[in-house]
Amino acid sequence: MIPAILSWNEIQPIVAKVDLVKAMEKAFIAYSQKRAVIPPVGELTFEEPPGDVHLKYGYLKEGDYYVVKIASGFYDNPKLGIPSSQGLMLLFIQSTGELAAVLLDEGNLTDLRTAAAGAVAAKHLGPAEVTCIGIVGTGIQAFEQLRALQPITACRKVALWGRTPDHVAAFKNKATSLGFEITEAASIEDLCKQSNLIVTTTPSPTPLIQAGWVQPGTHLTAVGADTAEKQELDSALLGKASFVVVDSLSQSRTRGEVYQAVKANQLSHDSVIELGNAIEAATKEERNNNDITIADLTGVAVQDLAIAQAVFMGANSAA
Repeated sequence: MIPAILSWNEIQPIVAKVDLVKAMEKAFIAYSQKRAVIPPVGELTFEEPPGDVHLKYGYLKEGDYYVVKIASGFYDNPKLGIPSSQGLMLLFIQSTGELAAVLLDEGNLTDLRTAAAGAVAAKHLGPAEVTCIGIVGTGIQAFEQLRALQPITACRKVALWGRTPDHVAAFKNKATSLGFEITEAASIEDLCKQSNLIVTTTPSPTPLIQAGWVQPGTHLTAVGADTAEKQELDSALLGKASFVVVDSLSQSRTRGEVYQAVKANQLSHDSVIELGNAIEAATKEERNNNDITIADLTGVAVQDLAIAQAVFMGANSAA
């Protein structure tokens, strides 16, 4: 069998036609129903230049394919004119092990599936009326998270915080072209005062958002802390939240905001809900106007399987 080999230029128009939010909802539900086999994440971390590489892989028990994904983030890349995200996905036939597709997506599929997961979290945990979206970070994932929220909320008011003025200006230009009204926040605390839907997208090793800054009724989605060394949210914030949701309970024992909060004795792991279960339980119906909700997303291979299979099937139907 000759595998399909697709470049990002070939993948992009295919994935643009996929309902990624629906695909991620189905993937998370399957995962929480124990219908997926997802081994622990493989990981490499680098100090100079700073970066990390994740190896994620898995399959659905009743599925036709399995996926192996390599994705990296090298945070000095923009200084070289190179995107920080890189990577590829390999799709194999589950019954024979034959290679079905090589997706040379340059890390873009990981960015898109992560952003779609953020949209799923906002859809099922966010406030009924979003008054302002807070975006912490100005990189690729920050922009994709905002773009993925377009069909989820009618709110177009955005408070933005970033460390680098040039990056803030570039983000504002791109987001404004999508119809968003962007205001640069003077500080992250100021951003929290303005926003009731907040997304954090940085590789910060220390908390950026303190518990006392977040107003009642706010939902936060944290996607940056995908290793044990990273943390964007004050652990006390998770302790005071009404609902804390993770994409993977097993992964939250070794990485992410929940891992940090449990380690700091601010949260019991038993109180955490998995996103697939939250979707099925219609958690949003239990939410009141004063609840603080948090989604801690570290990324699960079932997402990679869903998006890789969608691209492969789309390519076959177009052929």
